[in-house]
Amino acid sequence: MRLVFAGTPEVALPALDAIAASGRHEIAAVLTRPDAPAGRGKKLMRSPAGAWADERGIEVLTPVKPREPGFQARLAEIAPDCVPVVAYGALVPQAALDIPRHGWVNLHFSLLPAWRGAAPVQHALWHGDEVTGASVFQLEAGLDTGPVFGTLTETIRPSDTSGDLLARLAVDGGKLLVDVLDGIEAGALRAVPQPADGVTLAPKITVADAEVAWAEPAFAVGRRVRACTPAPGAWTTFRGERVKLGPVSLGTGISLDAGVLAPGEIRIVGKNDVHIGTGTTSVLLGEVRAQGKKPMAAGAWARGVRIEAGEHLG
Repeated sequence: MRLVFAGTPEVALPALDAIAASGRHEIAAVLTRPDAPAGRGKKLMRSPAGAWADERGIEVLTPVKPREPGFQARLAEIAPDCVPVVAYGALVPQAALDIPRHGWVNLHFSLLPAWRGAAPVQHALWHGDEVTGASVFQLEAGLDTGPVFGTLTETIRPSDTSGDLLARLAVDGGKLLVDVLDGIEAGALRAVPQPADGVTLAPKITVADAEVAWAEPAFAVGRRVRACTPAPGAWTTFRGERVKLGPVSLGTGISLDAGVLAPGEIRIVGKNDVHIGTGTTSVLLGEVRAQGKKPMAAGAWARGVRIEAGEHLG
């Protein structure tokens, strides 16, 4: 089929690679978000999906919003059979959805109708799901409400961050997307409506959401940090300044019941083990990144700042 691929961040690249490698479909253009300022110099940068297209001499479409008449006219000129979507990042109006004869099909990183929205992987981790997956569905005006062509499942590992889990889903999801495109072209697939039960929402995780609440139980602290790694990045404060945190370890923590550590209280055990109190048992810090500094192991950070007895995070 003749395709226009819609996607923006790096997570879209495995699907682009899978479609290109299949040899069965033509990517006539890539639709992506407009170039945005990045880095210290705030230089305008092409999105990862747009850069992928540039490297291959493929046309790149960058409307501010897909409702723009000029974009819709160009999409009609290209006349794609279908528009596969992976993390494009903008709502698509019905007029644009109607242009391809097979519509727009979206790869979403959850088992719909669970975790509809912008951050399905983060919410699955945050809420302690043991299994998640990916779905390819027919895009429509509602938020991830369209009928589903196919799914895959993925076990969530105890140490997974959202980055780890999303990387696996992006690769396997790209293969699923190709299978769905093949099935649509052959006329062998029919999308099945999503069930009415089991709907959960996954709104974007903000920087404010990523602040660690040390009064929560240890397991909840661990989930929040893993869900927010690498983006937007879990954080807390120390001596009035913000510090970012890597995943923490649970297990042989110091018990709050024993009256040892209050929530957020710091205790160094041995040379490198930095315990932080929570609402239950303590957690072990992993990686710490102070403002303007490179990430470092928690033990090195603690020695560098010279933790005093009774000091707290948060």
